[in-house]
Amino acid sequence: MEKLGVIGGMGPEATAYFYEEVIEHTVAARDQDHIDVVIISQASMPDRTEAILSGDPSRLLSVMRADAQALESLGCAHIAIPCNTSHYFYDTIQGFTKVPIIHMPREAVREAVGRGGVRRIGVMATVGTIKTGVYRKEIEAAGAEQVVPSEERETDVMSIIYDDVKAGRDVDMHKFDRVMTEFYREGCDAVLLACTELSVIKRDHDIPDICIDAMDALVRESIVRSGAQYR
Repeated sequence: MEKLGVIGGMGPEATAYFYEEVIEHTVAARDQDHIDVVIISQASMPDRTEAILSGDPSRLLSVMRADAQALESLGCAHIAIPCNTSHYFYDTIQGFTKVPIIHMPREAVREAVGRGGVRRIGVMATVGTIKTGVYRKEIEAAGAEQVVPSEERETDVMSIIYDDVKAGRDVDMHKFDRVMTEFYREGCDAVLLACTELSVIKRDHDIPDICIDAMDALVRESIVRSGAQYR
């Protein structure tokens, strides 16, 4: 099996959950059946949404370059980045290293469309992810239509991410339910949890079946591409 590299810390809880999921979903009867993983939990990483909206991502990309090259030097065969917003810079980050980086949004959209009959996909994500079209590009390439929250409901999404999960507080599920109600009203066939902080909600709460967690797709690809079996 091959070694997996992870550029994490965006945020730390989401990275910890990602690693827990990799362990949980790897078919293994002993320690040696699991994949080797190198995790750089760069909690000091500049905020991704702020880097995008400010128009100056230089500090963020400098850290990303150092992390990607460190993982390459440690012999990682693939790199996972459990942060959806950072994939706006995917091509630039990939240019920092010869090691293939798994494209989480692309894999998540592939999973959603693969369910069949999915034409309208709701995207629950940060303002940065929404404004830059990280998911819109992949959704439209797959022949579907992106649906994003209204301004009021996007405020709910950002509050869940920053005021609840990143702040270490219990998630106010009333906010989540309000967003989902709007997606239902808009006729969405699937809803992507397109922020790794939102993935933490799925760990602790029951969510509707139409929700697809982008992190699940990243976990699966990380395991399979490393040469282990996914369960």
